[in-house]
Amino acid sequence: MNVKNCRNCRRLFNYVMGPILCPACREEMEEKFQIVKKYVQENVRTGIHEVAEACEVDTAQLRQWVREERLIFAEPSLAGIGCEKCGKLIQSGKFCEACKKEMTDGFSQVLKSGAAPAPVKKKTVDRDSPRMRYLDRPDGGR
Repeated sequence: MNVKNCRNCRRLFNYVMGPILCPACREEMEEKFQIVKKYVQENVRTGIHEVAEACEVDTAQLRQWVREERLIFAEPSLAGIGCEKCGKLIQSGKFCEACKKEMTDGFSQVLKSGAAPAPVKKKTVDRDSPRMRYLDRPDGGR
């Protein structure tokens, strides 16, 4: 059994998956989401800060819902969220359409070639470099 403290109310609960929220707080958050969703649909040209103020929701939570593609604004400038790769303003998700296409094309090329990317070589450690030593070993951990 995986027991955790709710990030919102600090109560203990049996954690299964997803955000670390107890069932009561998760339900409350879903109700807030439905209110925000309805507000955004009714007020199409409203920005993220105006929605946060009108619906009494933190802007960080709104940004999370936009990143999860649960919430989509009419224009990228209203959401104020940038692509994680190039920084261009987007309506929802993590990447703009151009970066999504570029990544998809890159994945397709790797799959077509059938070659796995070259493994990254680990650094070799110099024996005289500062590192943990074991006192119970006859060689002093070298």
